[in-house]
Amino acid sequence: RAATPSRTIVIAGVPEGLLQDEVMADILTIHFQLSRNNGGDVQEVTYPTPSKGVAYVTFEDQEVVESVLKKDQHLLEDKRLSRHYPLTVTRYCDNVSCSPIYLIMLPL
Repeated sequence: RAATPSRTIVIAGVPEGLLQDEVMADILTIHFQLSRNNGGDVQEVTYPTPSKGVAYVTFEDQEVVESVLKKDQHLLEDKRLSRHYPLTVTRYCDNVSCSPIYLIMLPL
């Protein structure tokens, strides 16, 4: 299945250079699968991306996107990280106007 914008979120604030990209993608997958993070089944994590510190997470179900977006704060924590990292979670969209942070994250 192709990744669809309706099932994808944009994650900003991913710590860079601390771990291998594959390991960071695994940590993000685990974070967004946990029920305490309002998560669910993750179809795919895209990391790294052309934008520094940004990842895309695509879920199996669109309902999970809504649930994840309702959580006040996402703190990325893992025993392989030296501290907790706050993440900014926004809806993915093709229309730039739907998310102000989207403008910052895409290279021109």
